[in-house]
Amino acid sequence: MSELTRFSAAELAEKIHAREVSSVEVTTAHLDRIAAVDGAVHAFLHVDTAGALAAAKAVDDDIAAGKPPASPLAGVPIAVKDVLTRMGAPTTCGSRMLEHWEPPYSSTVVRRLESAGLVVLGKTNMDEFAMGSSTENSAFGPTHNPWDLDRVPGGSGGGSSASLAAFEAPLAIGTDTGGSIRQPASVTGTVGVKPTYGGVSRYGLVAFSSSLDQAGPCARTVLDAALLHEVIGGHDPLDSTSINAPVPPVVAAAREGTGGDLRGVKVGVVSEFTGEWYQAGVTGAFELAVDALRQLGAEIVKVSCPSFDYAMPAYYLIAPSEVSSNLARFDAMRYGLRVGDQDGATAEEVMTQTRGAGFGAEAKRRIMIGTYALSSGYYDAYYGQAQKVRTLISRDFEQAFNQVDVLVSPTTPTTAFRIGERVDDPVAMYRADLCTIPANLAGTPAISVPAGLSDEDGLPVGLQVMAPALREPRMYRVAAAYEFARDIALGGSLINRVPDLEVAR
Repeated sequence: MSELTRFSAAELAEKIHAREVSSVEVTTAHLDRIAAVDGAVHAFLHVDTAGALAAAKAVDDDIAAGKPPASPLAGVPIAVKDVLTRMGAPTTCGSRMLEHWEPPYSSTVVRRLESAGLVVLGKTNMDEFAMGSSTENSAFGPTHNPWDLDRVPGGSGGGSSASLAAFEAPLAIGTDTGGSIRQPASVTGTVGVKPTYGGVSRYGLVAFSSSLDQAGPCARTVLDAALLHEVIGGHDPLDSTSINAPVPPVVAAAREGTGGDLRGVKVGVVSEFTGEWYQAGVTGAFELAVDALRQLGAEIVKVSCPSFDYAMPAYYLIAPSEVSSNLARFDAMRYGLRVGDQDGATAEEVMTQTRGAGFGAEAKRRIMIGTYALSSGYYDAYYGQAQKVRTLISRDFEQAFNQVDVLVSPTTPTTAFRIGERVDDPVAMYRADLCTIPANLAGTPAISVPAGLSDEDGLPVGLQVMAPALREPRMYRVAAAYEFARDIALGGSLINRVPDLEVAR
């Protein structure tokens, strides 16, 4: 494996801009790494070798001509979750329904990446239409966790997180509807951020649940995530839910946090995030992380958010209800898969056969749940009640942030589970998002940062840091300070402990 794949994105950018190494060399090293290990990991659904090398050469040519870099990350490779459209490349959303679809436009996130000079390597695997916690629901096969190839990399954005842990890419883009950035980050020992809802444009993000979906950065360090956040964030007039406000100064906050000083910061520990579903190894690692924050000078406060106990059932009414509406557009009439179109077939027959063949089991399950919840006579009892719970959760956050600056919890109750272990138990699968869902329902930002390894199985555990809406700098500062202390305690970066995939299988 080339040493170039081991550097952080910030380090690579510095070397590229100083002409110590070219973007083409860096890009080639990552493409070679993908060729070497992705047969075992299956993080990518599409690799754009020619396009990536051309983009890298353009950056090198500009630097050679004396032009300033388009952004602090210009020339750095990146992987993009296959739920964001990009012209000239397929966008499948992990579904047979869009297997051969090439969109006629690029998402705002992708356009911002390209304008900033980042080099798009390709599109990453995901649970179908972002529905899942393991990336086993992809129509194109599961992604494997680089820490243990027999285990899941989380979901729905397991491809993006696995690409980072396998050193196939230094940066990635994910989307987070109920934890799909943070939960994969937790179980792969990487960093994942869900920005404030509306902080990153959703234009060109194929909708799962429109009031919850949010694109965000995936990285191996907190600073790298902050640098990427500033590239993709900001107002977009093409997105009606986009916040018309400057991107918060997250890079400055991350750099401040690397000093390891949290004096004056109040950190709330959410008391509801405990119980029988939490592995002892996860709880133990979390307690050590909280103790580390205390040693950095933070004041630790116990905080109760009682409505969080109802977040998961509320989410699994609201999100499927929006799915049943959003996925209705895949009707075989305009684009995407079309089957059963024989002579004499009615439009209804073609739609039925196409949806039966194109959607996987989890997508069908959620469509049916949502359709039922929105049906006449049940709307108020289910969807309406769930929205009331959502309001209570937002109030719990508001009251908590009147007492503390940030909240912390485990990111997910367990380490990575084995592939196939939960496929026949949807409720067990859904529990992976117990800690992450509240932030989606309230629209508040949250980050998952590696918190060491479980003493039960030696697999990564994540620390989640949550902040009020548009107060991302708080969570970046705390996460970076913790990362600084963790690396000192471990004698180096956690990600460097991932097994050598080239001999793993």
